[in-house]
Amino acid sequence: MVAAVAQGLSVPRSRGLVVGFWIATALFCLQLGFTAYAQLRLPQVAAAFTHLGFPDYFRVGLSLAKILGVAVLLAPVPSRLKEWAYAGFAFDLGSAIIAHLAVGDGPQAWGWPVGAAVLWGLSYFFWRRLQAGQAGASA
Repeated sequence: MVAAVAQGLSVPRSRGLVVGFWIATALFCLQLGFTAYAQLRLPQVAAAFTHLGFPDYFRVGLSLAKILGVAVLLAPVPSRLKEWAYAGFAFDLGSAIIAHLAVGDGPQAWGWPVGAAVLWGLSYFFWRRLQAGQAGASA
């Protein structure tokens, strides 16, 4: 009886983690996918990179890295690869916030990377919880 109750309690929690992960990850990937597109296609975004002091090739390389990172987060790949993608996005978002603050930009500029960082944090939190649950279930 206790096992059935414990099992019944763990299923909704696990389902909630999965739903939370996919919502946060989908929103994060949509935002980062859009920024990658904007960095490649919109002249005003290219001008923003120049304003921040970055060379044009950095903008293009960063966009391609974002697209690759989004693909890794959404694909069924080994956990270590996902961990590297999350780390890359943490460096990207942290650097974006610092760059905007360093040149004196206001919240309209650094608010986007802060919002993305919140989604990143939620996605990573849920992903780590799911990984811990899988490790506990296989033990």
